[in-house]
Amino acid sequence: PTTATLRIDSDVPGAQVFIDNKFVGNAPATATGVAPGQRKINVQAPGYDGVVEFVDVTPGSRDLTFSLKTIRLDQKVSVVHKHRLGQCTGTLIATPDGIRYETDNKDDGFTVALTGLETFEVNFLQKNLKLKVRGGRSYDFTDPSGKADALYLFHQEVDKVRKKVTAK
Repeated sequence: PTTATLRIDSDVPGAQVFIDNKFVGNAPATATGVAPGQRKINVQAPGYDGVVEFVDVTPGSRDLTFSLKTIRLDQKVSVVHKHRLGQCTGTLIATPDGIRYETDNKDDGFTVALTGLETFEVNFLQKNLKLKVRGGRSYDFTDPSGKADALYLFHQEVDKVRKKVTAK
Protein backbone atom coordinates (compact mmCIF):
# COMPACT_ATOMS: atom_id res chain seq x y z
CA PRO A 1 0.00 0.00 0.00
CA THR A 2 1.04 3.59 -0.62
CA THR A 3 -1.31 5.18 1.94
CA ALA A 4 -2.23 4.47 5.55
CA THR A 5 -5.40 3.49 7.34
CA LEU A 6 -5.56 4.86 10.86
CA ARG A 7 -8.02 3.54 13.41
CA ILE A 8 -8.17 6.13 16.18
CA ASP A 9 -9.86 5.46 19.48
CA SER A 10 -10.12 7.25 22.82
CA ASP A 11 -10.95 6.45 26.41
CA VAL A 12 -13.84 8.90 25.91
CA PRO A 13 -16.35 7.38 23.47
CA GLY A 14 -17.47 9.86 20.84
CA ALA A 15 -14.45 12.16 21.22
CA GLN A 16 -13.85 14.24 18.10
CA VAL A 17 -10.88 13.15 15.98
CA PHE A 18 -8.93 15.45 13.65
CA ILE A 19 -5.98 14.72 11.38
CA ASP A 20 -4.04 17.79 10.26
CA ASN A 21 -6.93 19.96 11.55
CA LYS A 22 -9.52 18.14 9.39
CA PHE A 23 -12.41 16.41 11.14
CA VAL A 24 -12.26 12.63 10.64
CA GLY A 25 -15.16 11.54 12.87
CA ASN A 26 -16.03 10.56 16.41
CA ALA A 27 -13.95 7.94 18.23
CA PRO A 28 -13.61 5.20 17.32
CA ALA A 29 -12.87 6.68 13.89
CA THR A 30 -11.18 5.21 10.83
CA ALA A 31 -9.28 7.35 8.35
CA THR A 32 -8.35 5.78 5.04
CA GLY A 33 -6.05 7.10 2.33
CA VAL A 34 -3.86 9.00 4.78
CA ALA A 35 -0.65 10.16 3.08
CA PRO A 36 2.59 9.00 4.73
CA GLY A 37 4.60 11.56 6.72
CA GLN A 38 4.23 13.40 9.99
CA ARG A 39 0.56 14.00 10.78
CA LYS A 40 -1.01 16.05 13.57
CA ILE A 41 -3.64 14.02 15.44
CA ASN A 42 -6.01 15.96 17.71
CA VAL A 43 -8.60 14.25 19.93
CA GLN A 44 -11.00 16.31 22.04
CA ALA A 45 -14.25 16.03 23.98
CA PRO A 46 -16.27 18.49 26.08
CA GLY A 47 -15.19 18.42 29.73
CA TYR A 48 -11.74 17.03 28.94
CA ASP A 49 -8.36 18.48 28.06
CA GLY A 50 -7.71 17.74 24.39
CA VAL A 51 -4.70 15.78 23.19
CA VAL A 52 -2.49 16.81 20.27
CA GLU A 53 0.18 14.42 19.07
CA PHE A 54 2.40 14.33 16.01
CA VAL A 55 2.60 10.83 14.53
CA ASP A 56 4.91 9.49 11.82
CA VAL A 57 2.54 7.72 9.44
CA THR A 58 3.78 4.91 7.19
CA PRO A 59 1.80 2.96 4.57
CA GLY A 60 -0.44 0.21 5.99
CA SER A 61 -2.83 -0.08 8.92
CA ARG A 62 -2.24 1.31 12.37
CA ASP A 63 -4.29 1.52 15.57
CA LEU A 64 -3.92 4.58 17.83
CA THR A 65 -5.54 5.11 21.24
CA PHE A 66 -5.58 8.42 23.09
CA SER A 67 -6.35 9.12 26.74
CA LEU A 68 -8.01 12.42 27.56
CA LYS A 69 -7.50 14.08 30.91
CA THR A 70 -10.55 15.17 32.84
CA ILE A 71 -10.68 18.91 33.45
CA ARG A 72 -10.32 19.35 37.17
CA LEU A 73 -11.55 22.25 39.23
CA ASP A 74 -12.26 22.27 42.95
CA GLN A 75 -11.88 25.80 44.30
CA LYS A 76 -13.48 27.50 47.28
CA VAL A 77 -13.22 30.99 48.64
CA SER A 78 -14.93 32.72 51.57
CA VAL A 79 -16.68 35.87 50.45
CA VAL A 80 -18.81 38.79 51.53
CA HIS A 81 -21.64 39.68 49.15
CA LYS A 82 -22.43 43.36 49.27
CA HIS A 83 -26.08 44.31 48.87
CA ARG A 84 -27.52 47.77 48.29
CA LEU A 85 -28.38 47.69 51.96
CA GLY A 86 -26.20 45.41 54.02
CA GLN A 87 -24.26 42.30 53.16
CA CYS A 88 -24.13 38.55 53.70
CA THR A 89 -21.27 36.07 53.97
CA GLY A 90 -20.84 32.75 52.27
CA THR A 91 -18.62 30.57 50.11
CA LEU A 92 -18.07 30.49 46.36
CA ILE A 93 -17.44 26.93 45.18
CA ALA A 94 -16.23 26.18 41.66
CA THR A 95 -16.23 22.83 39.83
CA PRO A 96 -16.15 22.05 36.10
CA ASP A 97 -19.96 22.11 36.24
CA GLY A 98 -20.11 25.71 37.44
CA ILE A 99 -20.00 28.11 40.36
CA ARG A 100 -22.20 27.82 43.43
CA TYR A 101 -22.69 30.47 46.10
CA GLU A 102 -23.59 28.98 49.46
CA THR A 103 -24.91 31.36 52.11
CA ASP A 104 -27.36 31.39 55.00
CA ASN A 105 -29.31 34.05 53.10
CA LYS A 106 -31.46 31.68 51.01
CA ASP A 107 -32.50 34.46 48.60
CA ASP A 108 -28.86 35.05 47.61
CA GLY A 109 -27.57 31.54 46.94
CA PHE A 110 -27.18 30.46 43.33
CA THR A 111 -25.65 27.94 40.97
CA VAL A 112 -24.55 28.84 37.44
CA ALA A 113 -22.72 26.89 34.73
CA LEU A 114 -19.33 28.28 33.73
CA THR A 115 -20.80 28.91 30.29
CA GLY A 116 -23.64 30.89 31.91
CA LEU A 117 -21.40 33.67 33.17
CA GLU A 118 -21.76 36.96 31.35
CA THR A 119 -19.21 38.76 33.54
CA PHE A 120 -16.51 37.16 35.66
CA GLU A 121 -13.73 39.56 36.59
CA VAL A 122 -11.59 40.46 39.55
CA ASN A 123 -10.39 43.96 40.32
CA PHE A 124 -7.30 43.73 42.50
CA LEU A 125 -7.27 47.44 43.32
CA GLN A 126 -10.95 47.54 44.32
CA LYS A 127 -10.49 44.16 46.04
CA ASN A 128 -13.62 42.63 44.57
CA LEU A 129 -14.87 39.89 42.26
CA LYS A 130 -17.74 40.79 39.96
CA LEU A 131 -19.95 38.04 38.63
CA LYS A 132 -23.00 38.43 36.40
CA VAL A 133 -25.23 35.54 35.44
CA ARG A 134 -26.15 35.70 31.74
CA GLY A 135 -29.59 37.32 31.61
CA GLY A 136 -29.74 37.47 35.41
CA ARG A 137 -28.37 39.10 38.54
CA SER A 138 -25.02 40.71 39.17
CA TYR A 139 -22.98 39.99 42.28
CA ASP A 140 -20.15 41.94 43.89
CA PHE A 141 -18.01 39.83 46.23
CA THR A 142 -15.19 40.88 48.55
CA ASP A 143 -12.87 38.92 50.80
CA PRO A 144 -13.77 38.93 54.53
CA SER A 145 -10.14 39.82 55.35
CA GLY A 146 -10.31 42.93 53.18
CA LYS A 147 -7.60 41.67 50.80
CA ALA A 148 -7.95 40.50 47.21
CA ASP A 149 -5.39 37.68 47.11
CA ALA A 150 -7.83 34.79 47.65
CA LEU A 151 -10.34 36.29 45.18
CA TYR A 152 -7.59 36.73 42.59
CA LEU A 153 -6.38 33.11 42.94
CA PHE A 154 -9.96 31.80 42.80
CA HIS A 155 -10.61 33.85 39.65
CA GLN A 156 -7.39 32.67 37.95
CA GLU A 157 -8.13 28.96 38.51
CA VAL A 158 -11.78 29.24 37.50
CA ASP A 159 -11.04 31.36 34.44
CA LYS A 160 -8.49 28.80 33.10
CA VAL A 161 -11.16 26.08 33.17
CA ARG A 162 -13.90 28.46 31.99
CA LYS A 163 -11.88 29.23 28.85
CA LYS A 164 -11.43 25.52 28.13
CA VAL A 165 -15.11 24.76 28.64
CA THR A 166 -16.40 27.68 26.59
CA ALA A 167 -13.95 26.97 23.75
CA LYS A 168 -15.45 23.54 23.10
